[in-house]
Amino acid sequence: MPSIFKPSEIQLKKNISKIPHFSWKASPQLEEISKSKYLYFDIKSLFPGKFSYPYHFHRNAEELFIILEGEATLRSPEGYKKISKGDIIFFEEGPAGTHQLYNHSDEQFVYIDLRTKANIDACEYPDSGKINILPAMDIFEEGSKVPYYTGEEGVRDKWPKEMLKKK
Repeated sequence: MPSIFKPSEIQLKKNISKIPHFSWKASPQLEEISKSKYLYFDIKSLFPGKFSYPYHFHRNAEELFIILEGEATLRSPEGYKKISKGDIIFFEEGPAGTHQLYNHSDEQFVYIDLRTKANIDACEYPDSGKINILPAMDIFEEGSKVPYYTGEEGVRDKWPKEMLKKK
């Protein structure tokens, strides 16, 4: 059975941000209502003079924005570009898909945010050097990266000696 969503009938809820430069409203996660297996999607409204999420990209998700009303400025690796009603913007995985929006107008900017649903995604924030493991929202600073085998030197000490071959 198809799920039909009418933007005019969907109640948007304001986000709570500790930094006032980031302010928007978003719908409930519509994929939960529709029981989508492969997509996350919601409607977002960006307030005038405010930014969307911090400048970021996804390691394991693609995103598509469909602009419903208003105009904003898109920041991407290619620079800054105005976008407006009717535009469809695709963001690929990885650094080439890095993006952020700023509502430079005096009107609401409303768009559909559609992204692929992966079991786990790593979202990276180049401006602040953070890595966010989604959907858990475990956030780390990039500077804490270590080589794969760091801390594994004592592996033999964790096993019963009778189970290990002699060196």
